[in-house]
Amino acid sequence: MSSKIALVTGGSRGLGKDMAISIAKKGFDVMLTWRSNEELAHETVKEIEALGRNAAALHLDMSRFESLDLFIKNVTSVLQQKWNADKFDFLINNAGMGATVPFTNVTEELFTDFLNVHFKGVYFLTQKALPLLNDGGRIINISTGTTRFCVPGYSVYASMKGAVEIFTKYLAKELGARGITSNIVAPGPVETDFNSAAIRSNPQMKGFLSSLSPLGRVGNADDIGGVVAFLCTEDAKWINGQRIEVSGGINQ
Repeated sequence: MSSKIALVTGGSRGLGKDMAISIAKKGFDVMLTWRSNEELAHETVKEIEALGRNAAALHLDMSRFESLDLFIKNVTSVLQQKWNADKFDFLINNAGMGATVPFTNVTEELFTDFLNVHFKGVYFLTQKALPLLNDGGRIINISTGTTRFCVPGYSVYASMKGAVEIFTKYLAKELGARGITSNIVAPGPVETDFNSAAIRSNPQMKGFLSSLSPLGRVGNADDIGGVVAFLCTEDAKWINGQRIEVSGGINQ
């Protein structure tokens, strides 16, 4: 029996890398995407292969909406060449960008970039990938704790993620006939290089955010990846249309 295959966008580093590796540890193969650092992507592929799973890295720039059709063609080609398959099983829409910008300073250009990467791109990549997604598959989108609690400077980011949360519910409703579940995972503050390593490089911010959590710390990448991997397993087959916040209880 052939292995099930996951596609993890933005899987070369940070949260996406841990998602990809955690999914491989569950016994699944992984296609991951990279935008600017091909070397990191191939290092992640090697780590997955060291776990005994097959993996491949593809280029994807979610800010270039017009590139989605070519990306889908590349996915089709890689599936055929690497797995002798024409479909995959799990779509994890993780690729993202970050910026802390006060509402009064947001430009139309910034808004459009966030729209393409975090909502329009996710919406239509999912639509274009559907013919390649096996019945009984899983769609897992990534949101943020800041759709529940407000952080100044995140109005654009959180608004787009809020849109994806609603989109996720509609996917669950409209794709249920194919046995495809759709859920969204919302991390709280996580110490990675996201948003120019805003938390990692700012001890004062890290300390403040840690104080808001009952567990007394910010998140790590491996706090998130395992939850995404779990949603790919049979143990999660009855979870559908849900927003799952993985934030250590911050701001409860």
